Amino acid sequence: MSCVLIPVDGSDNSMRAVDAACRQVAYGQPVTVHLLNVQPPITSAIVRDHLSQDLIDKFYQQLGETALESARTRLRDADIAYTSHVEVGDVAQTIARFVRDLYCDQVIMGTRGLGSGGVGAISSLLMGSIATKVLHLVEVPVTFVK
Repeated sequence: MSCVLIPVDGSDNSMRAVDAACRQVAYGQPVTVHLLNVQPPITSAIVRDHLSQDLIDKFYQQLGETALESARTRLRDADIAYTSHVEVGDVAQTIARFVRDLYCDQVIMGTRGLGSGGVGAISSLLMGSIATKVLHLVEVPVTFVK
């Protein structure tokens, strides 16, 4: 059975990645699906000085759950079992860690999501800086969905 990781940020492109995984299952390929939402850490000292870590953690979890909601609904509607995860950290590094830790065979992800900023390289303009980083960090096939 194939193990697929789908990073989900709530964007249309990440939802198309979920749809692509649903099509794989529809074609008769047995798949274990892991949905992953990664929240970038809050680095503002002002926020950290005025909010407890527990409140910040609840905020991360709430944002992650909201981003995962549509993906979960699509997989449930397609009768596909999944496990979902919300993590905090560097997005590309966290995706790569999950690929290793869960022994994933494939990553299916959108080419551009809701991330901000970016590096000036042509590849990041075409695919998105997170997608570009993931491609370089993992040693499994990565399917980009536009």
